[in-house]
Amino acid sequence: MPITKTSQISTKTGDKGESRNFVNQVFSKDDILFELLGTMDELSSFLGLFYHHHELEVIKMIQRSLQDINALIATDPNHVLYKKLKPFDPAQTEMLESLMGVILERHPLEPVFTLPGSETSKAGAYCDVARTIARKAERRFVAFLRATERTDLEGPLSYLNRLSDYLFVLARSFA
Repeated sequence: MPITKTSQISTKTGDKGESRNFVNQVFSKDDILFELLGTMDELSSFLGLFYHHHELEVIKMIQRSLQDINALIATDPNHVLYKKLKPFDPAQTEMLESLMGVILERHPLEPVFTLPGSETSKAGAYCDVARTIARKAERRFVAFLRATERTDLEGPLSYLNRLSDYLFVLARSFA
């Protein structure tokens, strides 16, 4: 059904400083859950901006993976809906490692410090910003896992770590 009314977008629950997760549980807007989800959204949005400067289809695939991971994060693992979500596939992490290997074969890195963004192309600079957001998301992810004691998200955390590595290598390849 198409969205045609403001009330379908604005629930106004946020006006009181609260929001809901995927299974309708209420949390404060400053909860670590929303800090993590917001940072993951920031990362995906910046990857979208990067995509418009260098149209790599793998970026859209990464964005879809991040959406799937966000659904897992936003859902209580004990809720019946959790089992209906797309489970994380560790092959996604392996794919990033493989892509990194291909880039490094074509563009070996010199063991020197480079200034983020300023020593690469515009696409590389956008990629560097996405990398720093991925690192911030990792920190939020670790805090979230520590606070919630969830053990079901170790694969997605590894994926995010490898993603920031991949983005580092990718940014350098545009020089």
